[in-house]
Amino acid sequence: MKFPLYFSRKIAFSKDNKNNLSRVIIFIGRLSVALGIIVSLITVSTGLGSKKAIKERLADFSGHITVKSTKSNSSYNTSVLDNEGLNIKQILSLPDVAAVQKYAMVTGIMRNEHSFAGIIFKGVAKDFDSLRFKKFIIEGKTPFFNEDGYNNGVVISQKLAGYLHLKVNDSIVTVFSKADQKPIYRKFAVTGIYKTDIKMIDDQFVIGDINHVKKILDMKDNEIGGLDVFFKNVNNIDEDFPAVEKFIGYKNYAEKATDKYPQINDWIGLFDTNMGIIISIMLLVVIINIIMVLLILIIERTNSIGLLKTLGATNGQIRATFINYTLIIMIPGLLYGNMIGLGLLVLQKFFGIITLNPENYYVSVVPVDLNPLVIISISVGILIISGLALVIPSYLISKISPVKAIKYN
Repeated sequence: MKFPLYFSRKIAFSKDNKNNLSRVIIFIGRLSVALGIIVSLITVSTGLGSKKAIKERLADFSGHITVKSTKSNSSYNTSVLDNEGLNIKQILSLPDVAAVQKYAMVTGIMRNEHSFAGIIFKGVAKDFDSLRFKKFIIEGKTPFFNEDGYNNGVVISQKLAGYLHLKVNDSIVTVFSKADQKPIYRKFAVTGIYKTDIKMIDDQFVIGDINHVKKILDMKDNEIGGLDVFFKNVNNIDEDFPAVEKFIGYKNYAEKATDKYPQINDWIGLFDTNMGIIISIMLLVVIINIIMVLLILIIERTNSIGLLKTLGATNGQIRATFINYTLIIMIPGLLYGNMIGLGLLVLQKFFGIITLNPENYYVSVVPVDLNPLVIISISVGILIISGLALVIPSYLISKISPVKAIKYN
């Protein structure tokens, strides 16, 4: 074993450390490390968890990528998707594509004796991924859309249900308007109630049969308004987007889930900034405290430094000894910080103790992403950066004279 590491371990585990002044300094150093780990773990895990949860909610409701006609305008009434160059089978054959579903949308007004509400009626077909949508259902169920005739069952949001005083199995009249024509009335039965916690979705979307939309918009049987493309991993949207674009035709265009709602995309982008700022602050606190620990240990053991120099130890060996000593002191702080931080995160992940207002945060419970690689990287990163930060302060050792140090008490 090399001399610096051997001697630093001897000092670190020496019984002399139990009763000297360094006890308080060592405790402060370890406490700062533990707090740095705890805050960093919570910041990164909840930040990544929130980003992932919001992206997944957006994507699982309306597809990771949506394919629309270039004729589409600002209206929510969909234009017919152009079939020239569109190859759904090729899109489905892409390795990362999990499913593709057809849809068409039209705007309308739901009304009853209690109130009325403007809605976007999203018509889906028999390829609708009800299993993926099931996570949003809080009451009732999603009807089966077999495209044979007209299914009058609809799924509405909890917010719309509360506003219109509706519950499962209730009926509701919806009015659809067409240019230069009389309004079209449809009576639907509420078969399910969903909740995504995303205001822009919960405020207006109703899921129903695509045949109703086709009839209202005078679409042919083989025509659709768009495609929802689902990937196996929400984090692969940017990488897989160009592959999907190749098979949609030049008269259609693809849109990412996060691009539909720029305000949510901006909100997600803030997480990276906030995580960077908080981790930088905690790292600075840890480094300052660890440097303080090193300097005090050097001053406290000036006599030992002089003795080591007298016995032939080089400045480099002594510096390495004290750097190793300081890093060894950090290890209990790292362990306790990880234990406490991970314990708090596990409690939040499985019990959802801390809740949020979905109107502001797009999620009702603070989400947690326990990524082992991230967890290990935080601890290793703090240890390595702290070690590098100790190099310059350790040069104080070279200024210590052996003769004066041995006399120092």
